[in-house]
Formats: sequence, structure tokens, C-alpha cells
Amino acid sequence: MPLSATRIQADTATVTVASQTEAVTDWSARYFGPWWNACADAAPGPGSLADGGGLVLADVDPGRMDDITTLITDYGHQETTYANTRTLVSRQDGITYAVQPGERIGYQADARRLVIVGDEPEPVAVAAARLARELVRGQLIAGGWTVLHASAATLGGDAVLTLGDKGAGKTTTGLLLALRGWGLLANDRVFVRPEADGRVRVLPWPSAAALGLLDATGLYDQVRERILAGGQLHPTQHPTVTRALMDGRREPLWREDGKELKPQLFPDQLASWLGLTLTTQAHAAGLLFPTMDPEATPALADNDRHLTGADIFNDQTEDRYPDIFGLLPTTATSTQALTEHLSRLPRRSLILSHDTDASTSLLTKTAEEIITAP
Repeated sequence: MPLSATRIQADTATVTVASQTEAVTDWSARYFGPWWNACADAAPGPGSLADGGGLVLADVDPGRMDDITTLITDYGHQETTYANTRTLVSRQDGITYAVQPGERIGYQADARRLVIVGDEPEPVAVAAARLARELVRGQLIAGGWTVLHASAATLGGDAVLTLGDKGAGKTTTGLLLALRGWGLLANDRVFVRPEADGRVRVLPWPSAAALGLLDATGLYDQVRERILAGGQLHPTQHPTVTRALMDGRREPLWREDGKELKPQLFPDQLASWLGLTLTTQAHAAGLLFPTMDPEATPALADNDRHLTGADIFNDQTEDRYPDIFGLLPTTATSTQALTEHLSRLPRRSLILSHDTDASTSLLTKTAEEIITAP
């Protein structure tokens, strides 16, 4: 069968996803296209698969999945959690084998390529996109980039980065600014790198967007209408959320551990469903540090929060995608220059609430002041 391929490029990083199942490569083109330069090639030539960068070969192949499971059983394995999924890992003769039994996905990785196999197209496509992103991340980190736990909204070529712990309001801040006409560059993580001219360049980390406060932001009816018309949200979304949307229930949904269950949109749906403008790069102009308090009156906070080690993703702070396939550089990049650059930018701490009009007014005024600060 002929191969189809999607080539992905972010700055100098390049990755090709190739498959005999066109739905797999189409998924990567859709997922990365809004933020990275991703394009599908229905009939790639040999050169396009061997001209540098990373290579992901992903196919529906239950037999190969069973073979990898057998190898892991024979070799012995360690157990870890990757992408919130139980994963068994074995290494033999320079090759890493892994299997996610619950998803029926198998992996084989060496220095030349990453092979992904499974029973059904959609899980294979999701895994291929995830690992393609990790290959891009490895190349960017080797090029001096760092990943921050932040959202980014842009005005012109300037970006305001929003940082904070989980639940602080990073994604909400980016969304509210985007609804006021700002560009949305990233909703959860960003790549940043200090440049020779003293500025910090920002690139997006494409990911599904977990959006809370749909009703309060006026987006509930738009999303529900799309769902009722047959639109599909990202498969990582909890099925309870889909049922609630179809039934017209607007109240927030919660897991037993107290975490909110939110709709998960594909990156392209932020534009096609919500009408937001997605931007692909900018330079950092300032930092926001929000705290979400549902009952508070939105206001500036009197504290001097600044960038800390917890805001930077590394081997110790990465919680979803540990480097089980050896795709990241083994030598850590110094973040001292980055921290010094960002520390010189204007920064503001804010208290946000579920009063989205008041929160949006405060955010817009504060972000515009940061952008225009001398």
C-alpha cells in the first residue's frame, strides 16, 4: 500500500509522520497545522522520509502489536505512566520497546525512527501525533529552547505569558484575551528562547485545549451546537462531558479528586468553532500570574510573584510525558539567561473570578499596559 505522510516544522525542527493509513497522517496535519507548519503529502518520495529530522512510522497492525507485547514479556519490563496511561517499557540492544495494554498501542524506538502500531486508526493517530510532538520538542531543546508551563496571548508581535500552578487560570486568561481580539499562541505550554537582541522569542506547544467556564464566557451554545450537529471533540475528553453537552447541562462537572472535567477542543476548533485567531510566534513582552477565586472581585494582587523553577519543564517537573523513548537531549540546557531576560519584563499578579466580564476587563487593561510599558 502507498504511504501518506505529514511533514511538521517548528523553527528548525522537522518531523515526518508516515503511514499506510491516511487518517493517521491527516490527524497530525490537522493537529499541528494551526500552530506549526504541518502539511500532508499523499505520495511522499523516498527523500522526504530520509532528509533529516525525526521520523514516525505509524500503522494499524495488530500482529505487530502482539509481537512487541511478546518481546516485552520475554525481556522483562518496567512499568510507568505515559500520557496518563499505564505503559510497560523494555530496552534491549539499543532499542526501546513499549506497550500500553489498555490502549492496545505498541512502540519501537531507536536512534533512526519511532514505530507505532495498534488495532484501530484513531488511537494510532493520537499516539503518532503525541510522539511527533516529542521529537520536535527534543530538537528544539537541543537548539536552546525551553518549555514553560504557560499560556500566551499576543497583540501584534508581542506576547503576554500567563504562568501559575494547575488551576490558576492560565488557559482561562489566554481564552478571555483571545475573545477580546488578541491572538492565542498557546493554552498550556510554550517554547521560549532568549535571542541575541535581548528579546525572548515564543513558539506554541500544540495541544488540546481544556476549556472551563463555557457558559460564563458565552461559548456554551456554540460548542453544544457543534456537538449536536455531529462534531467530535478531542478523544481525551471524558465521555461525561459529551453527554452533559448533548443533554444541555451547564453546571461544571467534577472528578472524585476535585478536578474539573472540561471540554477538550482540537487546536483547529479554537478557530473554526470559536472564531479565535491563532498565532504562531511572538516575542515576550510581560508576565501575568493569576489566581482563580470564584467568589472574589477581580483585582490586581499585592504580591511580587516571579518565574520559578516550577514554571519550567524538565525531567523533575514533567508529569505527563516522561522521556521513556530517549527523545530529549541528555544534557540539560541552562535556563539562567532565560530567567534573567524574563525577570526584566513587566509582571503583574491578579485575582480572577467566575465573573468573566469583570475578569476580562481587568485582564485586557492589565495586558495592554504591559504591552505598552516602556
